[in-house]
Amino acid sequence: MKAVIVEDEHIASRRLARLIQGLAPEIEVVAQLTSVESGLKWFGENMLPDLIFLDIQLNDGYGFDILDQLEEHPPIIFTTAYNEYAIRGFKYNGLDYLLKPIDKNDLRTALNKFQKTVDRGSEVWGDQKLEQIRDLFKKEYKHRFMVKVGNQFKSFNVGDIAYFKSNEGLIFLHAHNGKSFPVEYTIDQLEEILDPVQFFRINRKFMISVKAVEEIHSYFNSRLLLKLLPKEEEQVIVSRERTGNFKRWLDL
Repeated sequence: MKAVIVEDEHIASRRLARLIQGLAPEIEVVAQLTSVESGLKWFGENMLPDLIFLDIQLNDGYGFDILDQLEEHPPIIFTTAYNEYAIRGFKYNGLDYLLKPIDKNDLRTALNKFQKTVDRGSEVWGDQKLEQIRDLFKKEYKHRFMVKVGNQFKSFNVGDIAYFKSNEGLIFLHAHNGKSFPVEYTIDQLEEILDPVQFFRINRKFMISVKAVEEIHSYFNSRLLLKLLPKEEEQVIVSRERTGNFKRWLDL
């Protein structure tokens, strides 16, 4: 059987190829492609492989941009650097995925699922499911917040925000310049409207941006202690159930 890897990170692509060789030596990786452009060129000049490992977000577009140009395609195992929120969507839609950095056991499970589909002689990826996952990753997230400053309103770009903190029933926006303002959102609502690549909910009180993380320390009971910028006087602790996904989010 032949497989193609579409992944824009060379190290990740080579590592995935080595893992596939070790777990399923009967699968030959015939191409390691790095972009939508190179993918379209390769698929236009070669026969379809039996399996595609497809990175969802590439430097020059989405992996779906390649699929849209193919009249048909083999089973696909998606790869993604997205965190737990996007992964819920994968699970809900019943799609196979690999969360980067790729875990060997997860890859083994995905390959076993692929082998079962080969044994049944069935196609896994229908147009409806592909459309559902495409919509998930093209979701528009909030770019600005309006906050009240005295009798005036001020607009904050999301890139200017370090973290959100719940304090005595109110949610405060903490900007990189050290200023903070109340916002009319709950932490649960912020999870839905903020880009999960840029923001991560570490516990019930904090939703932090990747730029706000200055230091990470081990903490008891398998948790992590963070030092944020701007400085936060309260201890900022990643809850135990979120620690694994937090590490993947930062690619630790």
